[in-house]
Amino acid sequence: MNWSISPMEWQALSLSLKVGLWASFASLPLGLGVAWLLARKRFFGHGLLNAVVHLPLVVPPVVVGYALLVTFGRTGMIGAWAYDVFGLSFAFNWKGAAIAAAVMAFPLMVRAMRLSLESQDPGLEQAARTLGANPFRVFFTITLPLMLPGIVTGLVLAFARALGEFGATITFVSNIPGATQTLPLALYNFTQVPGGEASALRLAVLSVGVALIALMASEYLARRARHLTGEDAA
Repeated sequence: MNWSISPMEWQALSLSLKVGLWASFASLPLGLGVAWLLARKRFFGHGLLNAVVHLPLVVPPVVVGYALLVTFGRTGMIGAWAYDVFGLSFAFNWKGAAIAAAVMAFPLMVRAMRLSLESQDPGLEQAARTLGANPFRVFFTITLPLMLPGIVTGLVLAFARALGEFGATITFVSNIPGATQTLPLALYNFTQVPGGEASALRLAVLSVGVALIALMASEYLARRARHLTGEDAA
């Protein structure tokens, strides 16, 4: 068994890392806002927002990919506007793969941050407001530090989920080597061609290894974040 990784396999790995990083970090601000809304506010449509956020977890990924194609494709509602105004095209390139991965990973990110915030005493934020702190200062000096363990966990989980995204990606941006072919798509491609078993096995091992590293990093960083915020002492 030859374990040397070919240039095509390295290309798929580097593209997966690029897509995963963009998908997780670009969706972080929106994830923070949604997690805070769901954890701290009660409003008309709260249940609907929660259901929409978690919808990618329960519908087939192909459905998500088709919805993204209709919305962000060259003739889609957002895609046509982005291309006409900014010259941006999302379908059939890595930017579309990052959007698909972000949508599929978003529920995990929001859930981790929401649970982290819900486990904290809202009285701390109320006390800060009573002492005259404005909402922005309360959020950045009290709420955000309290959410830190959940933010770290959510980011790493979203990154790991983005690395493994397949169905929505192949439906939205296809399987184009060097452009949209991430690790899962390359692995699928090698399983469909004669003599591709060795490459498929190497990519499978790579995928498992990267995912394990991400999950262990999540556990370590979340523990460090809890130590910094004083949760361990509590």
